[in-house]
Amino acid sequence: MSGNDFEADHLDTLDRDLGRFSTLERAASYTARPMVAPGLGFIFIVLAGLIALVSLGQTSNSLFIVVVAIFGAYMALNIGANDVANNMGPAVGANALTMGGAIAIAAVFESAGAFIGGADVVSTIATGIIAPESMGTPESFVWAMVAALLSSAIWVNLATWIGAPVSTTHSVVGGVMGAGIAAAGMSAISWGTIGAIAASWVISPVLGGIIAAGFLWFIKARIVYQPDKIAAARRWVPVLVGFMAGTFATYLVLKGMKNIYPLSIQSALAAGFGIGVVIGFIMVPVIRRQSEGLENRNKSIKVLFGIPLVVSAALLSFAHGANDVANAVGPLAAIVQVSHTGMFATEVTIPFWVMLIGALGISVGLFLFGPKLIRMVGSQITKLNPMRAYCVALSAAVTVIVASWLGLPVSSTHIAVGAIFGVGFFREWDAERRLRKAHLDIPDEDRIAPEERRRRKLVRRSHVLTIGAAWVITLPATGVVSALLYVGLSILVK
Repeated sequence: MSGNDFEADHLDTLDRDLGRFSTLERAASYTARPMVAPGLGFIFIVLAGLIALVSLGQTSNSLFIVVVAIFGAYMALNIGANDVANNMGPAVGANALTMGGAIAIAAVFESAGAFIGGADVVSTIATGIIAPESMGTPESFVWAMVAALLSSAIWVNLATWIGAPVSTTHSVVGGVMGAGIAAAGMSAISWGTIGAIAASWVISPVLGGIIAAGFLWFIKARIVYQPDKIAAARRWVPVLVGFMAGTFATYLVLKGMKNIYPLSIQSALAAGFGIGVVIGFIMVPVIRRQSEGLENRNKSIKVLFGIPLVVSAALLSFAHGANDVANAVGPLAAIVQVSHTGMFATEVTIPFWVMLIGALGISVGLFLFGPKLIRMVGSQITKLNPMRAYCVALSAAVTVIVASWLGLPVSSTHIAVGAIFGVGFFREWDAERRLRKAHLDIPDEDRIAPEERRRRKLVRRSHVLTIGAAWVITLPATGVVSALLYVGLSILVK
């Protein structure tokens, strides 16, 4: 063999080795990619523990509270991964927002809502479900809150993993209930509160679905099915946007800003009506200018709903951050207060460092783990466009306002997902109705077979079953896990 042939063979071998090495690197990178998010999440949890340690200083029980703060950070991550998808999923599914844009907007507005309008008092979590004095000692109450926090975080994590959006509020309530029963028996539980929460399993999604379907019917009847769609859009879109503005103004006053500007529902409705009228008039020239040159097609109408949809998603995130951050840090705040004072309290105040962990945790959880649920909510239940997603977002706000007026406890998660189901089932009904009407003028041989029509469903039934089952078992599942954790912790302490 000549020197040139030897060199060529050597180079070929080297190229093959380099190729194998490159393939190995790519495989290692692909394998390691799923571990990046959990790794970053673990780093945040460690940082949360450091924040707690620095904030507490040297106290007798600081190490215990740091451990509980880590549990609170874990819960906040899971809320961001699961709950926030309900606000951003419709906008992403309708292509009004990219995934990156949705995460950025949600992170900003969730944090702003937590800090500006975050609940200062979480007495419902601490005292509304179980009577603290029935626990016997403050130490028993503290361990019950630890079990509730950890069990609810584990359940929401599991639900996110299987792709089911669940109510974090119900998870926390179930955790507190289970620990309370294990610690003090059935008599310690406020069964009226639990019954109202169980009723909301049905009320929230049904009400959200009906309202969303009603808005979609109105848009189709008044705009989509009109001969001159652009003229109809110029007439009705400002009205719809004004209604949305007024609704969200009322929603934010009632839910997102209630600790800063507490108003009665009548005052909130009056303020919302005034804001809605002003915004409606402002939108008239805006919509007219935006609709110039658009073709008389459904696709053109969708453009006019893009900006309102983005704004509604941002406002929903603000209200969610203000309202639901207590699910992450409510039990933690109760533990901190009882540990410092050594006695029960009727009201539990959230310290700033606790709120910081909750607000940042929700944003970090959304960034690291949120895309999975956002995609599922936004595109895998039924196909959304800006008009349908607008109906979902508006339904979420209207349903909360109606429920507040009637005094009914509802879940924002159940409302949003129920609204998506409502939109999807309305589309099925409307498509079937129009198909039956069209079939009257079609020869028998050209008609679609009933079997084919049944296959053309617009809502994925598998998600209906999965999500419905997750909703039903959320409270009992977290209750059982919390009770077992409480018993185990009590044995360890003794």
